[in-house]
Amino acid sequence: MDEPLGEVTIAPNVLTTIVRQTTLEQRGVTRLAPLPPKVRGRVGTARAADDGVFVAVTEQGVQVEVHLAAENGINLLKLGETLQASITRAIEEMVCMTVASVDVYIDDVTLAILPPTQDS
Repeated sequence: MDEPLGEVTIAPNVLTTIVRQTTLEQRGVTRLAPLPPKVRGRVGTARAADDGVFVAVTEQGVQVEVHLAAENGINLLKLGETLQASITRAIEEMVCMTVASVDVYIDDVTLAILPPTQDS
């Protein structure tokens, strides 16, 4: 019964979905930011890019690059470190793949829009 019944293949786009959902669920993330043109150009076999997320599957494991905008006033370093741990955990638990790296780029900070005062 321990013999494999066939092959299981996880498409790179599945990995981008996992990364995107994990990132957007994190408190302090307001949105994903567009990927730089140099990153979008790297899409190919065993690679995928979508909505601020780039994923490559290499011999070392899954390499992730995520670009995002964060809320103003939060600890950006802590947000990045939390995302690295959350994304790694999600990929390892959901698809049992080794994560080689998670690079988090905070490309923008969203400023809070204050409601108009009665004096305005």
